Amino acid sequence: MLIVISSPTYVSNEAAIINQLFDEGLSIFHLRKPESSSQELVLLLQEINPIHYSKISLHSHHYIAKSFGINRLHYTEASRKQLTEIDFSENENILSTSVHTVLDYKNLSQHFSYAFLSPVFSSISKPNYQAQLFDLSDIDNNTSTKLIALGGIDETNCNTAYDMGFDGIALLGSIWNKESPIEKFTQILKKFEEAKEVTSCNQLKN
Repeated sequence: MLIVISSPTYVSNEAAIINQLFDEGLSIFHLRKPESSSQELVLLLQEINPIHYSKISLHSHHYIAKSFGINRLHYTEASRKQLTEIDFSENENILSTSVHTVLDYKNLSQHFSYAFLSPVFSSISKPNYQAQLFDLSDIDNNTSTKLIALGGIDETNCNTAYDMGFDGIALLGSIWNKESPIEKFTQILKKFEEAKEVTSCNQLKN
């Protein structure tokens, strides 16, 4: 699973870039604009090809999701802790969330499809957000929620994240801090797919 998270602020030709990312093979896009109004998100979504709406996850203003046929909702760590197990059990959407410790991941509700764990590597978009050492050797008690590596991931270390035991990776700074987001995405996607192929071959041999 390879995910791209939007720039927190708006960038030039953003909708066109998002459309092209999907065309190049992006499976899931997280729309995260912490300071944006619902109207601003609506305007951006209206510029994205509707065939991609089912692959978009909203981080805020969840109430606009239904009008776009969006069925993926992300909950920040703070927003998740304000809700109850009943809230999540009654939610029919595909849910994701963020955690910053392995213990929090283990204790997650089984209703989350996947969770971001960060920072796996030192952040590209946040200079003072340094890598943490995560021990993933004892996470079998939460097999229903896939674990996605976030933080400082690019073409040089995406295969390392996969080897560490993560189910997928999420990209942010490595995409939006570059002059050519599409070129950078295709580089990382190629490396990540190669890493998955190597792992699959090794599993077959064993």
